[in-house]
Amino acid sequence: MERDRNGYVSPLSTRYASKAMQYLFSENNKFRTWRRLWIALATAERELGLDISQEQIDELTAHAEDINYDEAEAREKLVRHDVMSHVYAYGLQCPKAAGIIHLGATSCYVGDNTDILILRDAMELVLRKCAQVLRNLSAFAEKYKDLPCLAYTHLQPAQLTTVGKRATLWMNELLMDMENLEFQLSQLALRGAKGTTGTQASFMELFQGDEGKVKALEKRIAEQMGFEKSVPVSGQTYSRKIDAYVLGALSGVAQSACKFANDLRILQSFEEMEEPFEKNQIGSSAMPYKRNPMRSERICALARCVIQDAVNPGMTAATQWFERTLDDSANKRIAVSEAFLAVDAILEIYINVTSGLVVYDRVVRRRVMEKLPFMATENIMMEAVKRGGNRQELHEALREHSHATARKIKLEGGQNDLLDRIVDDPLFPLTREEIEAQMAPEKYVGRAPGQVTEFLANEVAVILARYPDETLQAELNV
Repeated sequence: MERDRNGYVSPLSTRYASKAMQYLFSENNKFRTWRRLWIALATAERELGLDISQEQIDELTAHAEDINYDEAEAREKLVRHDVMSHVYAYGLQCPKAAGIIHLGATSCYVGDNTDILILRDAMELVLRKCAQVLRNLSAFAEKYKDLPCLAYTHLQPAQLTTVGKRATLWMNELLMDMENLEFQLSQLALRGAKGTTGTQASFMELFQGDEGKVKALEKRIAEQMGFEKSVPVSGQTYSRKIDAYVLGALSGVAQSACKFANDLRILQSFEEMEEPFEKNQIGSSAMPYKRNPMRSERICALARCVIQDAVNPGMTAATQWFERTLDDSANKRIAVSEAFLAVDAILEIYINVTSGLVVYDRVVRRRVMEKLPFMATENIMMEAVKRGGNRQELHEALREHSHATARKIKLEGGQNDLLDRIVDDPLFPLTREEIEAQMAPEKYVGRAPGQVTEFLANEVAVILARYPDETLQAELNV
């Protein structure tokens, strides 16, 4: 069937987010979950003594998946209420159970509980994809833990690190995000069966004032939906701070991915590293030779969307009046879903890029050796002091030689002749061979290789043990 191209379609659906994440926020998942919740409610009410038969439960169960959308949509046009429209449509399919569907509940029983269930499933999917990124970067860090490269502060060469050690910085931030998401997931509770304003008055009426049965009802519903608990108190809705907390965690993932992608974009400009570049990929319509870091750029673009989306739930939580207002609804259904879809898209790209990172070892070493004479000056100075030199005089001489060399490189385009200047300076009682012996990059990476090994074993392996080794493969549409 030809696609209708006359209406807006979100690029999150057509270009970026995975089918798995899109399904979680789909109408089918939403309305099937509503029916699961109605079945859980009726089952718990029957078990606790209300006049509901097993035949009615069986009828509801038989039609849990085959939603009659035409009837629901026609009814909604008439009554302007989505929940009651689906209660009506479900009742058409289940005439024996029609009278007990949604018994004692308010719209938020299905609406909010479904949102909580989607949050749970979506966070679990995000965590699985984060784990795959960590697996990819773990292999990369292990492979390159000993390869010296320039380290930067203020985007200026500072000292040396290793390519693998730099990867652990990307991993550490993503690991922090995973722990935050895991915490939010551990705190997640079902909204439960709280009634219209959270007092459970309707259920107290149904169970003739028996508080024990009302509490048991909520516990049984939570268990059927895979939760250990419901929120202890609520108004009509679960606290919108939950959305703010969760999207704050998603914003963290976006921030970490953007940091990685920006670093890679700069490294690709330096020609030290590249993201994967496919055989038939076009980098520029005008410049055939270009190899643009377009996937990393897309991560950064989507990250801005997520970071911005994370602001909305906090504003919503701050402006909910008393037991609830409805100005959360339109905002929430856009901000929450799009944040998850965009983070999912980011992680799809992150998985793809980290599964095929390219390192140009010789370029990395050449750039190191261009700057290493400057970085070796401290070691040269200390060796000269050991042989009787004056530290202050040596330091001043090195400062003058270093600045003179830098001027020559920048203004004249000349080679780095710092070592020649030091060899020719009588203040330094060292031979050329002794000075050149200080030019081994491995001498300047500190504990970087060991830090990589320890981090992978003590931190990354621990969190990855909580996730099955699925080896997720990302497929990008563009």
